[in-house]
Amino acid sequence: MKDKFTRDWIIENSIEILSNYEAGVLTIRGLHYQLVSRGMTNDIQHYKRVVAATGIARWNGMIDFSAFSDRDRNLACMTKAEPTILKDKISEAKEQIDLWMKSYWLNEWENQHYYPEVFIEKKALEGVFYKTCREYDVALGACKGYPSLTFLHDASLRLKEAEKRGQSPIILYFGDYDPSGEDIPRALKENLENLGCNNIEVRRICLVEKQVIDWKLPPAPTKVTDTRSVHWSGLGQVELDAVKPENLVDLLKKAIEDIIDHGKRTELREREELERGCFQSELRRFVNEEL
Repeated sequence: MKDKFTRDWIIENSIEILSNYEAGVLTIRGLHYQLVSRGMTNDIQHYKRVVAATGIARWNGMIDFSAFSDRDRNLACMTKAEPTILKDKISEAKEQIDLWMKSYWLNEWENQHYYPEVFIEKKALEGVFYKTCREYDVALGACKGYPSLTFLHDASLRLKEAEKRGQSPIILYFGDYDPSGEDIPRALKENLENLGCNNIEVRRICLVEKQVIDWKLPPAPTKVTDTRSVHWSGLGQVELDAVKPENLVDLLKKAIEDIIDHGKRTELREREELERGCFQSELRRFVNEEL
């Protein structure tokens, strides 16, 4: 039996939704959930329709190829083969020197009580969090479910260094609302403590049951393959992708602002301004006398 969620309906609504976001912020899964909020059924068959329809729309030029985030498939390195133009290189170097003269900044968190990092369950959502984490100079890592021992070990080294500096390391966690998503913060804390992070705090920011209810997010049945579902009495399974990107950004900004000591930040900016003058003078001396 046919329903109204045809290819044309999907493309028309997708174009409207995508117009509200910068390229590379929304995932196809996230788009699907926004279509669900417009009446589409939250199941795998309708998700496949979204994938197929948006694929055709991109080939036909109706949706830009860069519209969606897909960081799992980003290249690790790039091949450079463009012709090198000496004049352009000289101009670029002059710009870089000018930027270096103005580039004295103190580290945002060096005099703060907390040392934060943001962990998200899915790498595909990095595009949603990246801009804000960059703005606040906060590390961003994708656990991709339960994180690997390598990921945990590398994190433990950074967190232990923060503890040596007298800071309190804290992880701001964003994950799915399901049995595993609920359990990952516990596993993070336990494993990091086993790796020597004695004072680690893991703060779950999203997704929790109240948010699912308040935002009227559509739950799906809990996966029978998730062994933790036996001891879980939640509303069902809701992926982090179901949350509108703007809501995730608002939560992230609030979570970061909540741990900032703004008095210490003001002290940092004042010291930075004083030291910048010394920095610039020394660079000018080096250029004039040493080169």
